[in-house]
This record gives sequence, C-alpha cells and structure tokens, in this order.
Amino acid sequence: MATAMQQDVSEKQIRPVEPTEPAAPSKRRIILPIVGVLVLIALIWAFKQWSYGRSHESTDDAAVDGHLVPVLAKVSGYVQKVTVQDNSHVAGDSLLVLIDPSEYQVRLAQAEADLAAAIATAGTGSSTGQAEAQVQAASSQHAALGAQIDAARANAQKAHADLERYRQLAAQQIVSKLQLDAAQAAAQTADANVAALERSATAAGATVTNAQAGVRLAEARLQAARAARENAQLQLQYTHVTAPAPGIVSRKQVEVGQLVQAGQPLLTMVMDTGVFVTANMKETQLADIRVGQPVEFEVDAYGGSKAEGVVESVAAATGSKFALLPPDNATGNFTKVVQRVPIRIRVTKGLGPDRPLRPGMSVNVHVKTR
Repeated sequence: MATAMQQDVSEKQIRPVEPTEPAAPSKRRIILPIVGVLVLIALIWAFKQWSYGRSHESTDDAAVDGHLVPVLAKVSGYVQKVTVQDNSHVAGDSLLVLIDPSEYQVRLAQAEADLAAAIATAGTGSSTGQAEAQVQAASSQHAALGAQIDAARANAQKAHADLERYRQLAAQQIVSKLQLDAAQAAAQTADANVAALERSATAAGATVTNAQAGVRLAEARLQAARAARENAQLQLQYTHVTAPAPGIVSRKQVEVGQLVQAGQPLLTMVMDTGVFVTANMKETQLADIRVGQPVEFEVDAYGGSKAEGVVESVAAATGSKFALLPPDNATGNFTKVVQRVPIRIRVTKGLGPDRPLRPGMSVNVHVKTR
C-alpha cells in the first residue's frame, strides 16, 4: 500500500502542469468601449466649448452694481433724532434724521419780521407803503407849487401891464412919479415871486424823483427780504433729512447728540430703482459686442445660479482713464497691458425675491455675440 501511494506521488510530480488561458482579452473587451465612450464625451464637450467660445464673449471681471446715494447734512447742528437703522427699508420722503431746528426757527422769525418791515416801507398791491406815500406827498407839493407859479405869473403879468399904463400916464403927467415907482416895484416883486416859486417847484421835482427812487429801493429791499425769508424757511426744512427715494439704509454714520456740519455724510442709501451689471471686458473682446445683445451671467453668491440681461451701453473710455493715477505712456517706461472697457448690462430676468441681486456681488458674464 505504501508502494502504491509513492507511485501516485511520483506520477503527480512527473505529470506536466497544463497552462491556463490568460484573462487579458476579456478585460480589454470591457475597458476599450468605456474608454471610447469617454473619449467621445470629451470630444463632444470640447466641441461644445469651442462652439460656445466662438459665439460668446465671457469674463469673470464683473459685478452687480446699483444706485448708491449718499445722504448729506445740508445744515449744521446737533442731531436730535435718528429714525432708521442699518439695512432698514424706508419709503421716499420719509424722515431719516432730525437736526435741532431751534436756531433756524429763530432765523425764520427774524426774516419774517424783516419782511414785514420791508412790506410796510414798500407797500403791496392792496396797501400803500411809506415810500409810495412820500412820492404822493412830494407830487402833491409839486402840483401845488405849479398852481402857485401859475397864479404868480398872472400877478406878474398884471403888474407889468399896470406898470406900462403908469408909464404912459406919467408921460402925460396924469400920475405922479411916486405912483410910477410903486407900480414898477410891484412888477419886480411879482417877477421875484415867480422866480422863487419856480425854484421851489424845481426842488419839489427833485424831491419827487428822490421819493420815486426810494420806492424802487424799498421794492428791492422787499424782494431781498422775501428771498431771505425763503432761505430761512429752506434752512429750517433742511433740518428734516428725508429719504430721496425708496431704498435700504446702509453705512449709517450718525447718532443722536452728534454735532454735524453742512455737507457731512450721514448715511448711504441703496435705491430701489433696480440693479445692473458692470462687466469689464478686455479691449480684444469688444469687436463683436453690440448694444442689445443677450447676456447670461452666473451669480457666485447663489452657487452659480444663472440670470439674464441685455447689453445696455459700452463705456466711452477704458477704466484706467478714470483711475486716480491714470497711466502716462509718454514717460519712457511703456509696457503694453491689455485694457478693459466697462459695459453696462440691464438685468431682464433675476433670480427671484428670495435671491436678490445686491450691488457688489461677483458674477461671470457671457455675452452672446452671434
């Protein structure tokens, strides 16, 4: 039995091992179609990207813009009341800040008193002022002197006629020399009276002219007083700082009790007039961009959600021309840099009220040029 077992063992050792078939061909049959599909997908994707690039101009140098209006103080004074907080929505003409109006109320009262005095001097359409009364008095005096001059001239004419008759009678020795001298003295007195009244009338005429000039001066002062009153009223109104239009309050820089000066910024408002997109395109991308072309842009803040718009306008100069320190290529250290030109895009389709577009948000813009 042992001999049989040894013989089986020796037969197993001597029997050659039959080779097994390799599994490579079957794996290749599985991998090659997968690779082919992937290559086909890559080619399709590359073609789409190439086709998209030919018909679109894209940039990631773009952001949402809006109308940001700084609200400034028009008058100086202590802040008495602040009715808003940051990020609060306000309606148009609503009160934002109240500056202490006491000083401006006093100024308005003073201006109204000055206006009343000017009206009393110049008068109005329904009442006569002091200046007009002076003109009327001077005119009446001048008219009275004119009547007196007419009477004096009549007396002088009678006196000269009497003198002529007395001369004829004296030549005939009908009247005495004394009577002739008396007639001659009466004629001279009448002439002197006429001359005195004429001088008085001339002075009265100057008085009338002066009074009329006083009326014009009073009217000018009346207009100045009215302007001063309107200015005082405006200054009082400016103590109520109101919203220029509906919007959201941002960057509030004012507190109750603070002393503010005219022209000092108090807060900034983001207007509800709508947002737009500003895309800074390279100058080499502008050849095919036209106003009215459709635009698609992705908003980074909302995971690349897409909104739509249309090209509204193209800037008249590159952004570098409006920089604080614009480049000067004539200094000898010229380095050519591709410039960017801002284009304005009007939003035609947003992302809904739950995902508002806020000024400053980054977007990726794609302008369809073909």
